[in-house]
Amino acid sequence: MPRLPRLELQGVPLHVTQRGTNKGAIFIDDDDRHDFRRLLRSAFNEHGIDLHAFVLMDNHFHLLVTPHAVGVLSSAMRWIGQNYVQAFNLRHGRCGTLWQGRFKSCLVQTDQYLLTVMRYIELNPVRAAMAMRPEDFRWSSVHTHLAHANDPLVTPHPLYLAMGEDAWDRANAYRAWLDAGITTEELQRLRTYAQQERVLGDERFQRMVETTLGRPAVSRPRGRPRRAASDEI
Repeated sequence: MPRLPRLELQGVPLHVTQRGTNKGAIFIDDDDRHDFRRLLRSAFNEHGIDLHAFVLMDNHFHLLVTPHAVGVLSSAMRWIGQNYVQAFNLRHGRCGTLWQGRFKSCLVQTDQYLLTVMRYIELNPVRAAMAMRPEDFRWSSVHTHLAHANDPLVTPHPLYLAMGEDAWDRANAYRAWLDAGITTEELQRLRTYAQQERVLGDERFQRMVETTLGRPAVSRPRGRPRRAASDEI
């Protein structure tokens, strides 16, 4: 059965995630992450995709992006994936696939939903006990949002820019937003919608997407509840 097209609307952000096969590492050293960043920047610039937030964990990554046209994200991610795996296999003397299936994507309504996804992404290293604070992890967009760096890979989202009149005001407001953390209910919802590739937003927004695309937008329970896997962060 052919795959259904992704849920995409022009100008609407997407939460993108992809994992290594069998929970294996997709980044082994800094060279791997530098190479992946280089590919991201090249592909996103060519295809017209803004990257608002990211984190590069050991066995998966998260991105928050806004494509300027429908369909360009799949093209960009396919090119990135193919080129990265080729270089990764050559560098580490391996062969075969690296990814656990195709990447997952979830439409994200703006307002508080987008900022919650940003927080979820940048708190990943803390939840994984890889860092005490999000800024202690190098491979994340949090350094831009806390005004510690000006990463050319990151295009700050207008909602982030509206958090303050200047960089320091925005950084202080975003620091408070990070420190507030994520509730258990928010965490479960974010994971479920990302896994099922549905639409993270309020009921009105979900109905609009369903009407526009003729596809289900709301996450539905699947079988018996399962325990959260340790790498689902």
